[in-house]
Amino acid sequence: MTSDKKPQKKSALYYYVLTILIIMLINTVIVPTFFSPKVQEISYGSFLQMVDEGKVSKVQITDRKIAATEKGASEKEFFVTGRVDDPKLVERLMESGVEFSQVIPKENTPLENFFFNWVAPIFIFFLLGQLFFRFIGPRMGLGGGNAMSFGKSNAKIYVEAQTGKSFADVAGQDEAKEALMEMVDFLHNPSKYKEIGANMPKGALLVGPPGTGKTLLARAVAGEAKVPFFSISGSEFIEMFVGMGAARVRDLFKQAEEKAPCIVFIDEIDAIGKKRDSGKFGGGNDEREQTLNQLLAEMDGFDGSQGVVILAATNRPETLDKALLRPGRFDRRVPVELPDLQGREAILRVHAKDVKISDNVDYKSLARATSGASGAELANIINEAALRAVKMQRTVVEQADLEESIEVVIAGYQRKGAVISPEEKKVIAYHEIGHALVAAMQKDSAPVHKITIIPRTNGALGYTMQINDNDTVLMKKEELFNKIVTVTGGRSAEELVFGSITSGAANDIEQATKIARSMVTRLGMTEEFDMMATEVINNVYLGGDASLQCSDATAAKIDAKVLAIIKEAHAKARTILSENRDKLDELASFLLEKETITGEQFMEILHRQQTTDAVAAEIAEAEVSEDKGAEA
Repeated sequence: MTSDKKPQKKSALYYYVLTILIIMLINTVIVPTFFSPKVQEISYGSFLQMVDEGKVSKVQITDRKIAATEKGASEKEFFVTGRVDDPKLVERLMESGVEFSQVIPKENTPLENFFFNWVAPIFIFFLLGQLFFRFIGPRMGLGGGNAMSFGKSNAKIYVEAQTGKSFADVAGQDEAKEALMEMVDFLHNPSKYKEIGANMPKGALLVGPPGTGKTLLARAVAGEAKVPFFSISGSEFIEMFVGMGAARVRDLFKQAEEKAPCIVFIDEIDAIGKKRDSGKFGGGNDEREQTLNQLLAEMDGFDGSQGVVILAATNRPETLDKALLRPGRFDRRVPVELPDLQGREAILRVHAKDVKISDNVDYKSLARATSGASGAELANIINEAALRAVKMQRTVVEQADLEESIEVVIAGYQRKGAVISPEEKKVIAYHEIGHALVAAMQKDSAPVHKITIIPRTNGALGYTMQINDNDTVLMKKEELFNKIVTVTGGRSAEELVFGSITSGAANDIEQATKIARSMVTRLGMTEEFDMMATEVINNVYLGGDASLQCSDATAAKIDAKVLAIIKEAHAKARTILSENRDKLDELASFLLEKETITGEQFMEILHRQQTTDAVAAEIAEAEVSEDKGAEA
C-alpha cells in the first residue's frame, strides 16, 4: 500500500538555526582570513627604541595594550606591546613627533544594557529549549513537538480508507476472523445487542507466535467496521519519567471516547502488562506498574456500549498480569496460531495476487513443503521467489523459483563457491542417503521429497527434506521413535561405510535428544515415568524454553532413559542400513554424481533395486526346485 502523504516540511526554527550557524562559521573562519590586519608583537623596550629612533608614526593606547604603526607601513600592518606604567612615555612620544591617543571605553546605553542582560539570555534559553524538545527530546522518549506534549499519546490514528485492509486480506485464520466478526457487527449495529441486554466484550487479546498476522487482523477489523483505528505499541507508553506512561494512557482513552465508535489497538502489550512484582526481591518497575495500573483503571472506567473496542496483541501471554485478563477487561482471548495446510495454501494465494506467477504453479505442494511456517514467512517466500525470477531474467515466477525460495527461507542460500574435498563430499552423500534410506524403510515416516549435498549459508553441508501429505495434530509413540531412528541414520551410515564418525551429525544429535527427552518428560511415553510430567515449557510462542521440575535423582533417571531410547534408535538405524548396504552404495553414488535428487528419483532407484533382488530370489528358488526334482 502506497501512501499519498507528502514529506513533512521542516520547521522555520530549523532554517533559522542553520542560517545562524553558517553566518557564525563565515565570521569565525573565512572573514578573518581576508580582512584581519597583520599584527606583530614586540617587547616594550623595542617599542621605546623605535620611538626614540623616529620609526613610529602613530600610537594608540588602551588599558592593557599599546598599538603602534611604523612609518611607511599600511594601516593594516602594526605591532603591539603590553602597557607599562611609564610616566615619561608621553614626553618621549611628543619629542619624537608621534601622533598618539588613548581609547576611551564605550559605555552601553540603558537600552543596550536591557537587551544584553535580559532579552538575549531569554532568547538563548528559549532557543535551547526548542532544540531540546524538537530534536533531542523525541530521541529520549520525551514526546515530540513541544513541552505541552508530555502527556500526549503517540497513537497513530487511521480511518478505514487509510488502513485499506479487510478480512479478505487475511487468510489462514478463519477461527480468529469468526471471533472478531462479532465485534465488527457490534460496531455496525449496537442497537440489536442493547435490545436483548447483551454487553459486548470490552477487549480481545490476540495471542499467537510472531508473524501470524495479529496486527493485520486488528487493522482488518477496523477496515471492516469502517471506524477510526488507534494503533500504538506498548513500549511507547514507557518513558524515562515516572508518571508519563500513565498520562499517555489517560490521553489515549480520552481521544478514543471522543472518536467513538472506534478501535484501540495496543501491540506488544506485554511491554506494560507484565505481572507486577511483590517488591520482596529488589522492588519493581515503578513506571511500568503505574502505567499498568492506569490501563486497568481506564478499562474499568469506560462504558463498552459507547462503541470503544480494545484490541491487544502479544506472543508472551504467560507473562501478563492476571488482573489484565479477567472478565471486564480483556474478556476474550483469540488464538492466532500457525496456519494449517489449507491455511498456508490460502495465504500463498493471497500474497501471490500482486506477483506475476505462472498458471501451472502447484500451491498445494508448496503448502505441504512449508509445514510450520507463519504468514510472514510465507509472504517472504513469495517475495524471494519473485527476486529469484528477476535474477534468472524471467518475467514470471515459476514453480522452481518458489521451491528454491522455500529452501532459502528454511536453510539459507546455496554456497556455490564452497570448496569441499572429494572425501568429505562422499561422507556427506552417505550421511544424507543414510537419513533417506532409513526413513524409506520404515512405515511411520514422512516420504522423502528431496536430497542434496549442496552446502547452505546456515551451516548445513546437505540435507534431506521429508514432506507429509497432510498435517498431523497427534503423533504416535512409534512415529516419534521412528523419527529418532531417521535422525540417527546419517551417523549410522558414516559408521557402517567409513568405520569412523564426523562432526556432521551435531544437529541430528540435538534433534534426537530433544525428541527423546520430550517423550520421557512431557508426553508420558515411558513405563518408568508413566503419565508424570517432569518438565514445563515456558514461552510457548517464542522458542519454548523447557525447565525441569523434579529432584536431582529423578533428573538422573530421565537422562538414563533418554540415552536408552537414543541407543535403541541408533541400533535400529544401523541394522536397517546393514541389511540394505547395496542400496546405500548405489544411492550414494547417484547423489554424488547429481548433487541433488528428488524423492521420485530416490524411490525409483530404491524400487528398481528391490525388484531386481526379488527377481533374483525367485530365479534362485526356481533353480533350487529344479535341482531337487532332478535328484528325485
